[in-house]
Amino acid sequence: MTSQLPASGLEALANGSLLSPFSRLRHLLEGVPAGHERTIDLTLGEPRETMPSFVADALREAALTLAQYPPIRGTDTLRGAIAGWLQQRFGVSADPAREILPCNGSREGLFYACFPAVGRKRVSGRPAVLICNPYYQAYMGAAYATGAEPVFLNATADTGFLPDLDAIAADTELLDRTAAFYLCSPANPQGAVADRAYLARALALARAHDFMLFVDECYSEIYAGGERPVGGLEVAAATPERFANIVVFNSLSKRSNLPGLRSGFMAGDAQFLDTLFEVRNLIGPQVPGPTQHASALVWNDETHVAVNRAAYVRKFDVCDAVLDRRFGYQRPAGGFFLWLDVRQFGNGADAAVTLWKRCGVKVIPGAFLGSDDRQGVNPGTGYVRVALVQSQEMIKEALERIVEVAA
Repeated sequence: MTSQLPASGLEALANGSLLSPFSRLRHLLEGVPAGHERTIDLTLGEPRETMPSFVADALREAALTLAQYPPIRGTDTLRGAIAGWLQQRFGVSADPAREILPCNGSREGLFYACFPAVGRKRVSGRPAVLICNPYYQAYMGAAYATGAEPVFLNATADTGFLPDLDAIAADTELLDRTAAFYLCSPANPQGAVADRAYLARALALARAHDFMLFVDECYSEIYAGGERPVGGLEVAAATPERFANIVVFNSLSKRSNLPGLRSGFMAGDAQFLDTLFEVRNLIGPQVPGPTQHASALVWNDETHVAVNRAAYVRKFDVCDAVLDRRFGYQRPAGGFFLWLDVRQFGNGADAAVTLWKRCGVKVIPGAFLGSDDRQGVNPGTGYVRVALVQSQEMIKEALERIVEVAA
């Protein structure tokens, strides 16, 4: 069976038939009155903790760089800061000159990376791009923009909320035409973390079938316990091939509460990044000079990251107390989302309408964050995603309202 999405991705993107989850939610709730005078929005994963205090000054310090085209490879200072962070955080030595490439937030990098991934591998038939399902919409957009078939790999409770690598390994025909595999760890929205063995297996598949493994690690610094999530480069560095066939993506949006700065990086396979650099040099935007200057300072500072992480731990303490395992809740290993089983309402869309209409709490239906797989199954159908970006007090009130409606 083929994917349930339109065959022509460019046409679908152009005519608006592929809508973002937030556009779909807006249409779903259109004309539905809120059931509470004080509404609470828990949809957008926009961090609202305090950003580092020095950022505004750093941007002003580098204002004169606006008179120059910024280097698309990034400044030596920025790449050096990222390399230092990778060493400090993951114990990985990355060459700042060839193994690190800054970008305008991880979304830009995740999208552009698909072009050289599809171009580097000759396949028989239509190239395929494997996508963890649910997923970040940039993965699907990238697959369609390159003419590849997006193949959705369901990540369910039965598979530990990560794609089943055994099932993937068995489909050699698919792997032979696979150009890239998008994997998110910690996962958005389920919060599952891929361990060292899982990442090693995924990387081995990428090398055996010569596709690129793209590991989206933008939630790597938000984790519930003392054990930090393993990184893709951390696993790759221990192999003889080092960073061959793997690129990781990270940003300052979640780590440092700076989604508006639009600052991230890609790191890994040097040969691949050389090609990606040339792609971006033709059609990609540079990271502005003041942003590069400020970003280097932010990557060098860990104090604000620890404060940020502690704030999310306190929010999950609230979830533990209020939800008490309702809706299948368990504190996730990473990230700042709840992935709640709301099948008692019917499905996630039914729950989103009911919660908005009954108690004024806005959540995202899980199906809007995923797609039907090749068997027509959307793993998000029975779930909603809740973003823990509001204050502790507001999160507590929202969850109490949800529990009351469910009762």
